[in-house]
Amino acid sequence: MTYNPQFARIGEILVHNGVVNEEQVKEALVKQNNFGLKIGETLRKLGYLSEMDLLNALYLQLEYDIVDEDKLLDLDSNIVKLIPEPFAVQNRVIAIREDGDAIVVAMTDPENIVIHDSLKRILNKPVKPMLIGDSTLTDTLERYYKSIRTTSQVEDAVGSFEFVAIDEDEKEISIDTTDEADAPVVRLINLMITEAIKSNSTDIHIEPLTKETRVRFRVDGALREVMSPPIGLHTGIVSLVKVMSKLNIAERRLPQDGHISLRTPMKSVDVRVSIVPTVTGEKVVMRLLDKGEFGFSLTTLGFTKDDLGIYKKWIRRPYGINILSGPTGCGKSTTLHAALKSIRDIETNIVTVEDPVEYRLDGITQIETNAKIGLTFARALRSVLRQDPDIVLIGEIRDEETADIAVKFSLTGHLVFTTLHANDAAATITRMLDIGIPPYLVASSLNLVMAQRLVRLICSHCKADYKPTEGELFDAGISEEEAKEIKFKRGSGCVHCDNTGYSGRTGIFEILEVTPDIRKLIFEGANQDIIREAALKNGMRTLHASGLIKMKKGITSIKEIIKFTISEE
Repeated sequence: MTYNPQFARIGEILVHNGVVNEEQVKEALVKQNNFGLKIGETLRKLGYLSEMDLLNALYLQLEYDIVDEDKLLDLDSNIVKLIPEPFAVQNRVIAIREDGDAIVVAMTDPENIVIHDSLKRILNKPVKPMLIGDSTLTDTLERYYKSIRTTSQVEDAVGSFEFVAIDEDEKEISIDTTDEADAPVVRLINLMITEAIKSNSTDIHIEPLTKETRVRFRVDGALREVMSPPIGLHTGIVSLVKVMSKLNIAERRLPQDGHISLRTPMKSVDVRVSIVPTVTGEKVVMRLLDKGEFGFSLTTLGFTKDDLGIYKKWIRRPYGINILSGPTGCGKSTTLHAALKSIRDIETNIVTVEDPVEYRLDGITQIETNAKIGLTFARALRSVLRQDPDIVLIGEIRDEETADIAVKFSLTGHLVFTTLHANDAAATITRMLDIGIPPYLVASSLNLVMAQRLVRLICSHCKADYKPTEGELFDAGISEEEAKEIKFKRGSGCVHCDNTGYSGRTGIFEILEVTPDIRKLIFEGANQDIIREAALKNGMRTLHASGLIKMKKGITSIKEIIKFTISEE
């Protein structure tokens, strides 16, 4: 009998295409009822085929065209919102474009007659279905309906607060939402915070421009503009943020800092608020800190096998100082808390002093400093010594007093973790000396210094080959001969990564072990260049070299390496 895909079952088509074998189809048939999925989706769940493999098979069977993902980047939101969001999400459809008198609709199940008839009634027009993958549809729905929700046309549909602001005593902060004049501002703040949490943003920037207010979220380390409310709402937005963070509403000439604790249906969040006056008005930056249980581990941060082995060795020493260095937002706190999480046990008393406490860890005593009441790092650390600690984490060394206490802790049998702002590992050592710690104490106390950065991961859905420019090769310190041996990659941008080409971040590390010869150089007052050269001879891999390893593996792009590291060439 002649094979005809239009009369074949989807499993038969997949076997005929060589994508799966008959044994895998039989396994999927057995497990299909357990998953509650069709045979194709069951095979996908079992990891036997990709979404595109399934779409190609459905195309052969049903003869519906497959949506071009590139066309999904620039849809008309007025067409998209012809289908109400709840219906689109529940029935796995999205309106793509007009085609004469009909509406082209992308569907995961174009053969579903019930959905077909419902769409005709909703649109009041003929429907032309196309095939779309489920994950592609999910990301497309989220992208466009989120945009639609944030437009002025739907702002009025946003209801009451989806979060509750609470004070230090866990009492709700009263926010009057009955005043009609303030209602748009209340809804807008609600929208900003809930959308920021949904998109896993770390910061919200609210800044006044000449004709509008610009709102940006920091996602994966990069700022993205998400909405532009009218400038007339800006003063009200700032005032409401001040009310929630208990700041002085009348003061508009000086910077102010505060914080808000929020309870939302999704999670509890601590918000650090910074307000500064600018020539166009007050700018607000809110940092979002998840108050839930810390979810990272050392194995998920991006360490190579060798680097992870070195780091694990030093974090299990009985005493000494381990310092992490780098700029704000480079993942230092995440790495330190992952280290504490890996070494905590019932026999060890671990105490942290932080500003603020960014991550909560069960079984660890965490203290948050409060300068307003005089609870500084130095004062808190003096009390910590009376708490019989084995391991102490000092959130940041900011001055000589804090550094001196850290050194004394390490020299009296305690293991100390801390951070310091410096450009690289060798510069961190000279920074300790600049703060005022004598060379012999720095040499005696230091175990390990690690510099780190976070680079963005290339989106796996739109990863493609890339030929860098001569300028990029020069900036990255890569010769043309070396470039011939490297398969450069970049993300072209798709609905899965919000057209950025990146999704997620990973760490790159520069680990300097304080070996006897390095200790001798510190004691003698050697400069950072001499210390770096000695560390390189001992096998230290620089930030740039660590970044190049990830670039050559296609994990990150050459642009990220240029952005965050400096070539030694």
